[in-house]
Amino acid sequence: MSQIQIDRPMAMRILESLGASGKPPDRGLSTINVGNETYLRILKREYLEGLLPAGGATFRIVQAGFGAGKTHFLYCVREMAWEQGYAVADVVLSSRECPFDKSLLVYRSVAAKVGLPPREGEMLPREGLPFLLEDLLSAKLKELGERSVRLWLEEEVRRLPCDNAAFREAISAFLLACLDREEDRRRILAAWLLGQELPPSKHREVGVYESISEANAFPMLRSLTQVLPKLGPRGTVILFDEGDRVMSLSASRSQRLMDNLRQLIDLCGQARFPSVMVLYAVPPEFLRNIVPDYPALHQRLSSVSPLSERSPQAPVIDLENLDLPPAELLTEIGKKILGVFELARDVQMDRNLQAKNAATLAGVVTRHHFEVSHRRVFVKAWVDLLYGQVADGEHAIGDASLEGLAGRTAATLAAPEDPGFDDLGGAGDPEDEEDLGGFEDLDVVDDEV
Repeated sequence: MSQIQIDRPMAMRILESLGASGKPPDRGLSTINVGNETYLRILKREYLEGLLPAGGATFRIVQAGFGAGKTHFLYCVREMAWEQGYAVADVVLSSRECPFDKSLLVYRSVAAKVGLPPREGEMLPREGLPFLLEDLLSAKLKELGERSVRLWLEEEVRRLPCDNAAFREAISAFLLACLDREEDRRRILAAWLLGQELPPSKHREVGVYESISEANAFPMLRSLTQVLPKLGPRGTVILFDEGDRVMSLSASRSQRLMDNLRQLIDLCGQARFPSVMVLYAVPPEFLRNIVPDYPALHQRLSSVSPLSERSPQAPVIDLENLDLPPAELLTEIGKKILGVFELARDVQMDRNLQAKNAATLAGVVTRHHFEVSHRRVFVKAWVDLLYGQVADGEHAIGDASLEGLAGRTAATLAAPEDPGFDDLGGAGDPEDEEDLGGFEDLDVVDDEV
């Protein structure tokens, strides 16, 4: 991931995100990123530049504790994928809006979040499959002109190979409606592509005769990934973040979730999921307490050694094992945040003095606050300390003062007690007993409408 140049407004946004919540900013992560460079280098070389352009696919579990950098790492991968020209969808899994055992909700979330690399001067891309297609069409029009684009739609896009013919028809009809400026058709097809509920009569009027449902949602997701590389992006990167939620699932829903994961992993080894990278971020309890109960999934996620330069195909990225030891890692993060702070606040600080303060705070945090996300504790406390250094004058901070600051910060971040990690659902969900399908149809090709 190359480091982007940030201006003062972006530096202010980064500082606000770090100081207010200790969470990573949406953009500009390369300016503060430390310690995971080996993992990013492997993903870039072996997959974004190697396997995916060759039509392959890959699945990786990203493992780390609460506040230990899962979302930060996913954002780093997102920026790296954008630099390589991939469409990216970052999806936060939740018990109601996007539980992984319900494939229709997964499709809707991916379709709503997928986007091309941000355009010049924009912080984030226009998210959503319809916007993505409009941007691709606009680029084609600039490159080829309207007459050639119309021929491309009629002769190539309508014949693209994909698992579901209705999806292909919807893509080509949507692009044609945009080209012809037929707003009513465009709105209907946009809603269909997003997986929204539509009366069948509505989408039949525009030539699409199949609805997206729980039964066919995953073939539709496969079709999305099959079509996109033919339209412009190098491929698709899908980032699932369970968001540190501690939930409980019934046995039937837990079984479906594990079956879906297993089949998704298997699918990444097949040609029908071309140019796709899937990262699935979980806490350590997921692999330690949940996966062993599902032997087929456990076998797929077990490896002799962790992901490294010597084992680039290992299935688990463990963010508890980074390029630097904890105290040194935090110190380096502190130095990078200092540069952002100076730009955001338009000040010049004593770098040597503040490097010593960062090292002292890092030592305090790693000694006393491992149980509460030591990285997040450090980041919030460090930003608070820098503001204090500007307000009160720069000076060396002793261990006692820093222990008080770190302790207060840790108390604000402490997670509530929980009964244990149990997957991604809600206890007592009335839908638990309903047959909601899943990804069981991975071997079915829906070429007929």
